[in-house]
Amino acid sequence: MTPIAPHITAFLQKRLAVERLASPHTCDTYAYAFQLLFNFMSKKLKVAPADIQLEHLDVPLILEFLDYLQRHRHNSPRTRNARLAAVRSFMRFVEHRVPSALEQIRRVRAIPAQKTDTRLVRHLTSEEQHALLNAPEPSTRLGIRDRAMLHLALTGGLRVSELVGLRLNEIAFNGRYVDVLVRGKGRRERALKLWKSVGDAIRAWLAARGEAPAPELFLNAWGNAMTRSGFECVLARHVAVAGRQCPSLREKRISPHVLRHSCALNTLQATRDLRRVSLWLGHASTQTTDIYLQADPAEKLAVLAAMTPPVLRPGKFRPPDRLIAALRAPPIMPTRKQSTH
Repeated sequence: MTPIAPHITAFLQKRLAVERLASPHTCDTYAYAFQLLFNFMSKKLKVAPADIQLEHLDVPLILEFLDYLQRHRHNSPRTRNARLAAVRSFMRFVEHRVPSALEQIRRVRAIPAQKTDTRLVRHLTSEEQHALLNAPEPSTRLGIRDRAMLHLALTGGLRVSELVGLRLNEIAFNGRYVDVLVRGKGRRERALKLWKSVGDAIRAWLAARGEAPAPELFLNAWGNAMTRSGFECVLARHVAVAGRQCPSLREKRISPHVLRHSCALNTLQATRDLRRVSLWLGHASTQTTDIYLQADPAEKLAVLAAMTPPVLRPGKFRPPDRLIAALRAPPIMPTRKQSTH
């Protein structure tokens, strides 16, 4: 029997954090998946989580765990697949460390993902973007900060972790443009050159920011680095304000990633080049960018313009004369009254 605890520790602390350069958010997501799995296994096998063995992690138990997630925790197929992906990744890591378990590992990795529905990406229209950018009050310090954050998120397509992690030394003003060095997933870097209006918004915030020991560009009200949850609160507050001027915003659920999706569609509609969208957003593969083709109305219009619809036989419907129609109707026969005797 092989204790699983040392391998899980090495997977989370070495494989993900060091070798794969996974973000802290990814590491936390994987750790939570295994927390759920080991708590389930502990109750199922009636052993302490520290006493779980690798051999316990077989196909029937994993399938039962996935069923538990959907039936009892009411997780969606996407969440179920994400938990399964964490287990698969761990088993791929273990196969070189425990060769005796290769057959078990092969079977676990062969568990199929559950089919999910394709959903259109949520994004903002140009009117909604304009209303959101105008929501912060430009005469206050935090309003100036929020304008710069929202403008940078919408034009640069930054993930929320990239936005709040942006540092002062990663911003450079270059004539009419501003250069932004973005540190993305897996410590991948990409350089963006943004418009003067974005640079002006950042300059205004730098003037109001003042001196602070934190190296990050954007700070909260206490002078510390802005957090993910902090930006989510900022966004929610300004969406509520913008909804007064743009009622369609009230019907939408706006998360920080919706701003990234909006930037992606703006870029696609401007360039008509999916590869450029992928480069702008920092995607590792253009397959990730394909989702924006479904949401772009211009793609549908291009299909309509390129196709010829099938032709129907011409003809006009003429309703029949009401008198003739009444005469053609079957006569209504009187019903006999039943005797009461």
